Formats: sequence, structure tokens, C-alpha cells
Amino acid sequence: MPKHFPSHLTDSTEPNHPQALALVKKLMAIPGPSGRERKIISAITQTLCRAGVPAVTIHTDQVHRRSRIGGEIGNLTVKLPGTFRAARRLLMAHVDTVPICEGSQPVQRGRLIRSANPKTGLGADNRSGASAILNAAIQIIQRKLPHPPLTFFFPVQEEVGMIGARYVSLSQLGRPKLAFNFDGGSPAKITIGATGAYRLTIAVRGRASHAGVAPENGVSAITIAAQAIALLQQGGWLGQIRKRGKSGTSNIGYIDGGGATNVVTDQTTLKAEVRSHNCRFRAVILQAFVKAFEQAAQTVRNVSGQRGSVKIDSHIDYEAFKLRKTEPCVQLAESAVRAVGAEPVLSVVNGGLDANWLTNRGIPTATLGAGQQNPHMLNEHLDIDRFYQGCQIALRFATAVDG
Repeated sequence: MPKHFPSHLTDSTEPNHPQALALVKKLMAIPGPSGRERKIISAITQTLCRAGVPAVTIHTDQVHRRSRIGGEIGNLTVKLPGTFRAARRLLMAHVDTVPICEGSQPVQRGRLIRSANPKTGLGADNRSGASAILNAAIQIIQRKLPHPPLTFFFPVQEEVGMIGARYVSLSQLGRPKLAFNFDGGSPAKITIGATGAYRLTIAVRGRASHAGVAPENGVSAITIAAQAIALLQQGGWLGQIRKRGKSGTSNIGYIDGGGATNVVTDQTTLKAEVRSHNCRFRAVILQAFVKAFEQAAQTVRNVSGQRGSVKIDSHIDYEAFKLRKTEPCVQLAESAVRAVGAEPVLSVVNGGLDANWLTNRGIPTATLGAGQQNPHMLNEHLDIDRFYQGCQIALRFATAVDG
């Protein structure tokens, strides 16, 4: 594949900056936490139709029916036939936000956009990416730009396990040969690999008794959980984990149990995660969790020798991946970044992306940013200049004749 963009595309791939800026402000103000994306999907659909995108090319699916949290609506996809013959390309960006972004009031201050509501995040994660690819689709239609066969993919429920990308029908996407995900900060950072993760729900059962009258008859579920956590900590299985040349992370992020101080708690629920780029080592960390909780359940007994029990439910949240530097989508991404005057940086990250599932399902996907900064935080903001770069790169992906 050629590693450069033809020079005659320079003018045609310059985005309409005022239109793109107005678009991202509009999208960031629309609430859409995972599972409640109907309003944002509707807004994007209406925007596409008003721009002249044929309604017959716009489709929503039913992936939310396969999600553990349910949901209002599935993925949105737009498939445009090409004006010249080439392999189909996919541009994607998830539309859900984390709950902290509900109530966002985008306001521009200098070259940044923040939420005027101090109690909310901005929602640039990932409305900046969604706006970048939506702007590309609009520009192509409005300006009648030549383009290969294209799929614009707006997945739902990325923040709760990449549900949209995990379950989308590949035939619905048109089985693209080149795929690009917009979800991040710097457009020059090309993510070619990401870790994999398990999610764990740990149910600890003990025996209730009166904590003042007969505490010896109880088996505390909280004590079992505490001992298990202590074993994990002492064994080096919590936080950053390095064992025999392998590495990973784990975290227990949720504990719920008990209701009164005068009752020995008989039920406690914990939620945890285990991550590693190495799938075998990830399984080793998971087994360490199982061993620690089972050992603690065997150790804590009441005066009659009765013990509690532990049940651990785990599921793969997303599998790790790493693209080769010679992968066509990586080469085209590097070329696009250089074409906008930046130097590409290839990166492997310890978080998860929609690209995890698409790549593992047979569609190698490179991920780039569109200006979001400090995602999932109250001080989240959008760097306007980087957003414009992301828009420019998205339009280049959608219109370049090589690839």
C-alpha cells in the first residue's frame, strides 16, 4: 500500500471548522450514559438525514438486547456505496458517556471547551470522536467528495464492556478491510494494542447471628472478604502485578454488605477486575483471586466449626490485541497523521477499546484521538485544535484514493 496521500486531496480534506465545532458542542450537551443512548442516536440520525444522507443507508441494530444491562437502543451504522472502486473502510466512535457527564453544559474558553456545570464532566469522551466521523460523513455528502465504500459506525455501551463492538454483525458493517476508531486525545497517537480484562463478581456467604448476644455463632462474610483481600495484597496480586517476567493489574473496586452493627454480616458482594496483555497470565491472576477467597472461606469459622462459602462469577470483558506495524490500517493512519503536520506515535495501552473486539473479530482497527482530555473527570475538556486535527484525519481516511 502507498504510504502517502495524493497532494490533490489537500483542499478537499480540510474540514468545515465552524460546522464541526458547532456539531461537537451540540453532541456533548446531549445525555447518553451507557444503556440510555436513544437521544444521542436520534440526534446523529437527524443530523445525517438533514445533510442529505439517504435514509436507506442508515440502520440501527438490536445489540442492546444481548447486553447484561439491557438498554434503549442498539448501534447506529451508515453504509455509503463508493464513488470509485476500493476496499471498504470503516470509521467508528462510541456514543455513550459515563454518568458523570449527564448535565454537561459545553462552553468555549479560549482554545478549550469545558462544562459550565461544575458538577459534570464534559462528555468529550467520546462525543469528540463521534463528531469527527459524523462531520466527515456530512462533508462527503454536502461537498460531493469522491470516496471509497464507507461504513460509519456509532457503537453503544462501550463504557460498560464494549457491548456494541462485541456483538455487532460483521455483515452489517460490510466487512471492511480498513478500520479506524476515534477515541482519545492526541490525533498523533495511534493505538495499535490494548490489554484484555476479566470482570469478577464475588459473592461471600457467612452466617448471621446477634453481634452482642452470640457473636461466636456467626460467620462474618466481611471477615472472609477482608482476609481474602489481605492474602491477595500480601501475595502481590493486587494493583500492579509482576511475576516471573509477566505483568498485569487487578483491582477490587466495589464492596457491599451488612446493614446493622449488631448483626454478624452473612452476605457481602465484591466486584473486581483483572487485566493483562498476556491471556495466560491474566488467567493466573484470576486463579489467585479464586484461591485467596476460597482459603479465607475455609479459615473463618464459628464456635461450632461452621464456615461460609464463596461464589465467583467471571467473564471476559475484552481480549487483548496488538497490531503489526505493517498492518494496512496502521500504515494509512501514520500517513494521515503526517499529512496534517504531526509525527505519529504508535502506542500500546492498558485500557480497553472498541478496537479490542473488532480486531479480535477479524477487523484490524487502529485508534486515534480527537482532542478529549481528562476523560471520566470533572475537569474534562476538549482541545479544539486537536479536535480539528482529528476531523481532518477522519475526512482523509474517508476520501483518500490509496488504501
